[in-house]
Amino acid sequence: MRSTRLVFLTLIFAAPALAQSTFQLHGFLSAREVYTTGQSSWLQGGFGRFDTGAGGVDEHRNTTLGVAQIGATWTPAAWLELHADGVARREQSDAHGKRAGLVEAYVDLHSEHFQLRAGQFFLGTSRENTDPLWTSPYTINFSPLNSWIGEEFRPVGVDLAWKPNFYVTAGATAFRNNDTLGALIAWRGWTVGNRLSVYNEVLPLPPLFSLPTVFADQRHDGTVPFERDLDGRTGVSARLRMQIPERAMVQLTRVDNRGERDEYRSEYAWQTHFNIAGAQAGLTSPATLAAEYCWGATGMGDAPHFVQAGFATWYLLGSWKRANDRFSLRFDTFSTKDRDHVAENNTEHGHSWVLAWMHDLKPNVRLGTELAQVTGDRPAAQQSGASPNTDGRSVTVELRYGF
Repeated sequence: MRSTRLVFLTLIFAAPALAQSTFQLHGFLSAREVYTTGQSSWLQGGFGRFDTGAGGVDEHRNTTLGVAQIGATWTPAAWLELHADGVARREQSDAHGKRAGLVEAYVDLHSEHFQLRAGQFFLGTSRENTDPLWTSPYTINFSPLNSWIGEEFRPVGVDLAWKPNFYVTAGATAFRNNDTLGALIAWRGWTVGNRLSVYNEVLPLPPLFSLPTVFADQRHDGTVPFERDLDGRTGVSARLRMQIPERAMVQLTRVDNRGERDEYRSEYAWQTHFNIAGAQAGLTSPATLAAEYCWGATGMGDAPHFVQAGFATWYLLGSWKRANDRFSLRFDTFSTKDRDHVAENNTEHGHSWVLAWMHDLKPNVRLGTELAQVTGDRPAAQQSGASPNTDGRSVTVELRYGF
């Protein structure tokens, strides 16, 4: 984390003294009114699948939220760029987690064919989160896949990308500080949201009966996705992209955090690996079609007290831009397969869909409305004293000012 702190401090203190260099601030401020049905949100320590929740399966709640995400980019030379961005948010009153923190901080060194990035950053896998600051131009809530990526996977390390021509890009990453990757999928399950976790943030886990009994040595206040490395092992990732510029692309990514499955500082290092296959047609046209499919496995500990699960999810997104309006429809499926059979049954299957309309009131002001629905079973919820019905619906109205 020292490298990300160095980037952040450099941007704050060095940029005013180097006013002749290119220095840009960009970001957005948004206000959201959300109507939600279903169980308490996972952020409230419940089994609900949205970032906001009500008190039960047949209940509903209106919530007012606010988000400010700001990024700074300094380009002192044509081959050098420094970037940092953070978020501050107003959430549901009883939600856990940090209200503000660092999202990304990295240094880029680049030439005509190579780019070297060091720090904390998102991998370029998402076909929906393509706007600056890892936001989506299509919907307010992300797919289950990218909701999970935003919550639990952000490499802290070094990434090298090679682009020999307009058609091919290859990349490799070495990273650390993502040792608990997989805990949310195995113990909480899939969700639909838009919340980006920040460094050293504790995210809540649901009240599973096994946590204070079978896994009594695991910290019970939650999991920390990005923190000081636990097991001292370096994770790796590789990707290959092929594209027809401005028309279409396909990409395959492999990620393996190479976790050691042992306990450190009252937390387990999870051994998690997964693949993401993505494709998109209409990169710059008014009509866009995008899809991603992710499959993998995660686990921690050793017999008799251990966790092992397989998981998979995919989505298909269609979007159409006409003048000041954008209409988007996305369909998602998700599943987790419990393979350890040690405690509760964390197997689940479900799907969700989102219908969104975005309208540009002004060049930098956007009004968005969205209807989202999630259905899915959760046997572990019933075994832990809650309802197995984790279905939910949300209606969101958002006013966003970008700069």
